[in-house]
Amino acid sequence: MTADQVLSGVGLTLLLAVGSQILAGRLRIPALIVLLPVGFAAGALVDSLNPQLVLGPAFSPLVSLAVAVILYDAGLGLDLGKLTGHTRAVVLRLIWIGVLISWVIGTLVAMPLLGMDRRAAVMLGAILVVSGPTVVGPLLGFVRPRERLQHILVWEGSLIDPVGGILGALVFHLVDASTDPHVGGGAMKFIGSVATGLAGGVVGAALLWVLFRRLRLGEILGTTAQLAAVIAVAAFCDVVREDSGLIAAVVMGLAVANLPGFDAPVRRLFFETLVSLILGLLFVSISATVTPQSLRHVVLPALGLAAVLVLVVRPLVAAVSTLRTDLSRGERGFIGWMAPRGIVAAATASTFSATLVAKGIGGASKILPATFVVIVATVTLYGVTASAVARRLGVVRSSRSRPLLVGGEQWVVGLGLALRAAGLPVLMWAGLEWQRERIVQAGLELAPGDLLAAATGEGAELEGITAVFLLTSEDDFNALAATILRGSVEGAVHRVGSPRESVGVVAPFIGGEVLFGPELTGVALARRYEGGAAIVTRPADPVAPAGWDTLFLVRADGRLDPVTETDRPLPGPGDVAVLLAPAGAHPAAPAAPAAGA
Repeated sequence: MTADQVLSGVGLTLLLAVGSQILAGRLRIPALIVLLPVGFAAGALVDSLNPQLVLGPAFSPLVSLAVAVILYDAGLGLDLGKLTGHTRAVVLRLIWIGVLISWVIGTLVAMPLLGMDRRAAVMLGAILVVSGPTVVGPLLGFVRPRERLQHILVWEGSLIDPVGGILGALVFHLVDASTDPHVGGGAMKFIGSVATGLAGGVVGAALLWVLFRRLRLGEILGTTAQLAAVIAVAAFCDVVREDSGLIAAVVMGLAVANLPGFDAPVRRLFFETLVSLILGLLFVSISATVTPQSLRHVVLPALGLAAVLVLVVRPLVAAVSTLRTDLSRGERGFIGWMAPRGIVAAATASTFSATLVAKGIGGASKILPATFVVIVATVTLYGVTASAVARRLGVVRSSRSRPLLVGGEQWVVGLGLALRAAGLPVLMWAGLEWQRERIVQAGLELAPGDLLAAATGEGAELEGITAVFLLTSEDDFNALAATILRGSVEGAVHRVGSPRESVGVVAPFIGGEVLFGPELTGVALARRYEGGAAIVTRPADPVAPAGWDTLFLVRADGRLDPVTETDRPLPGPGDVAVLLAPAGAHPAAPAAPAAGA
């Protein structure tokens, strides 16, 4: 291809990848629903979009390295110590029992339906066990199931990506080794591949430990050093044994997240942005390699395979995994109706299938198009039906707001208690240990980890956070945090105001939604609370009593509307007002929670 064709192909791929994600975000649907058909259609119409023509032999190793970065990021999010309580048994069963059942039945069905060699069917069955948070997360964000279901399904999706990546790599090496005419030689190839991946992961984890603990790299350099280490280790492992770098990347991520002594200066927002871009590029690129001719004799059998996975395999997995648990019938049913396939399935199919085709394994050429059809079918089906199924099963979470209050001062804890008295499931976060102890002693729920982890991404998805209120005594912290979080949080981000005469670094100059009004700054609220003022709830009146200040309105349907410098919401029937009562005023009895609490 000419230089102009390469440039136009790369530019068009990037444009389609990001544009599809923007469109999907506007439509509030999983990005895969847009990315896959866009990539397929564009690849059929424009030759320069086909990465195998643009990149040639470099395409497959680049996909492998890209998947290594995705799996490393997935491993970083797997703090296994957080997997506790009632979700632990169900999640672990969904992983090991679910993977085993899906793999076995998928393999047995793929052989007759797709006319595959047993080895190709085993590979396809292993590829299709994965789901992934990049698919499940957006679906659950739209459906908003009960908190317990959200935890179970997000954890399953987060864990099954690296587990599926490891399984795919192991099965690939096992199938590859089976082509060796000497049994001993094939076994040695398989053992060598696994050993290379594990050894690379150990070496990579040791390298990261040196970078973090000895060199004390800062946040920016530490983040780029992690990226360089993951790509370098995965690349060297792949040089020694093809695709063993995926195993090394997962091991490195799990080590950083779970071994004591690691203090990783990682900018998770950087990795989230990078992974989002990689996902878009991979889906468009991989879809462009699936030609209409390759689908001609695969579509109907692959749809039959997808039907078996959806209607037989997943309900069976859910039934076995939730056996003898306290989950309701509706919760079990919804778990049985949520297993879309995602990027790891597509990327591993693209990475492994070409090698198996070159080895002459019968039916290996059908692995990628069949995976493509199953991904499109499952994502579309669950995306269209999940919300209706959740409502029918009665597992939709209440529409009530779930505010995250950031701060541990006395008046902030009082506000948390008042909002809880109004029927809202309040979540709190504070950076100082003595403030965190104060929140726990007050009986309020405390968000774990750092603020970014609690307020964005998977943390916000797990907890169902709808808005963030920055209420610390540090005005500059509130202003900067509001600026950072505003682009990363689904709901609104508000901060308490700073005094007009403030000479802070940024607080007086950064805009955004400032709470309460020019006189009710954080300093003023703390001073009045310490002087005997109280935060109380009472049925909302059109006008607050003299000397009382309205802070929030809790609507009859559970929505939380704050008073801001630019907006003062008007009360309606059934609303509850959260007010700052002056010192000495007789506090009103806590209002009853609004209907539906």
